[in-house]
Amino acid sequence: MTIQEDFTRVLRETGAGRASEITKEIDGERYVRRFIPEERLILLGGGHIAVPLCKMASMLDFAVTVADDRPSFANSARFPDAAQVICESFARAIEDLQIRPSDYVCVITRGHRWDGECLRQILRGEYPSYLGMIGSRRRVTGLLGLLREEGFDAQKLAAIHTPIGLKIGAETPAEIAVSICAELVQHRRSHPAEEDDAVLERTDTNFELLRFLAEGKAPAALMTVISTMGSTPVESGAIMVMDSLGRTIGTVGGGCGEAEVMTAARHLIGTGQAKIIEVDMTNDIAEEEGMVCGGKMRVLIEDIGN
Repeated sequence: MTIQEDFTRVLRETGAGRASEITKEIDGERYVRRFIPEERLILLGGGHIAVPLCKMASMLDFAVTVADDRPSFANSARFPDAAQVICESFARAIEDLQIRPSDYVCVITRGHRWDGECLRQILRGEYPSYLGMIGSRRRVTGLLGLLREEGFDAQKLAAIHTPIGLKIGAETPAEIAVSICAELVQHRRSHPAEEDDAVLERTDTNFELLRFLAEGKAPAALMTVISTMGSTPVESGAIMVMDSLGRTIGTVGGGCGEAEVMTAARHLIGTGQAKIIEVDMTNDIAEEEGMVCGGKMRVLIEDIGN
């Protein structure tokens, strides 16, 4: 499979909300670069808690969508940090959003009736990675019991984080938002530690870079950090692409180290070859340039043709 075919597959899978990966064999060693799709946080309800929650969650790199059926609550002026604001009925908004397995969903509506509307629509479709609902224990117990009687999956109902948020004694909207964000991060980091040494550390997804590589229209070089030692500006798995005019997407650390990689990549474009270079940031030059790093990184450079 070509690099273009690999990244076309990754783009398709991450675009559908599924994790993807690319495996490479270089000099007898295996490297796995995983790509985690964008983590979309859907806030169903634009009330007082949603305002600080949207701001805090966006700082945690969630792409926040806010949905509410009231124009005075669902507008970009109220939620300047949101990637998307939807003014529509909750059921219609959920249908339009097409919830994916990678999504995080917080049901924080203004009442029991709307909570039920949201959960019924969500439970009929793809179950998100995280589903939480605000409310008192009495209100929550009553609603979940009603949904069980209606025939909804008991296992899915039991997986709902409710009452939402970690127990930190939160009372104000901002404090409640902190407790919810803490639970979101706890869920994000709850996956077991990776024991495969071949798996690179970075798992973020740069869709602009993926689209460029999938299209494969211009001669370019792909640079991937495959290992690091000591203090380096990026972790293994950092990716960058550069075309023949020197235009780049992504980064492998910036500064002198990145410039050294780009120089090597420029000479490789059009050769059909691949090579691994070692960037040493422990020498006197690095110190003179004011670089705060003091490590080494190995970078795989590949000509990706045209």
